[in-house]
Amino acid sequence: MTTGVRIGYGTLFKSSNGASPAVLSTLPEVTAITPPGMSRDTVDATHEESPEAWREFIAGLKDGGEVSLEINFVPGNAAATAMMAEFDLDGPSAKIDRVIIFPGGSYFSFAAILTAFEPDAPIDDKMVASLTFKVSGKPTLVQV
Repeated sequence: MTTGVRIGYGTLFKSSNGASPAVLSTLPEVTAITPPGMSRDTVDATHEESPEAWREFIAGLKDGGEVSLEINFVPGNAAATAMMAEFDLDGPSAKIDRVIIFPGGSYFSFAAILTAFEPDAPIDDKMVASLTFKVSGKPTLVQV
């Protein structure tokens, strides 16, 4: 059987401008994307009569996790300007709709808050920046 796996080249990270209808802008110079890493808490439901003294658990709250990106850091370009502007946003306005579009058309959509923008300027390599976004609510994977 032939595999359907692909390389990640061509994956895009887009953010909404918050308008209605929303306009999505592609973040330039992205070199790596880690999509949402979802998890679920467990709640200990053990009681004095739990069978054979085994712990029992129930499903707890779900967490959309984080999304991380690495970009080529070009001070003053659209990506650096946009990330600095996002750090000026507070409260509900800091939560922005995002989309990660994979080669072939499948995509993740989610709302997220920029929580880290970490530029790096090594002496002997290209300048890069690491970005971290905290997902708020349920991420949706649309598969085509």
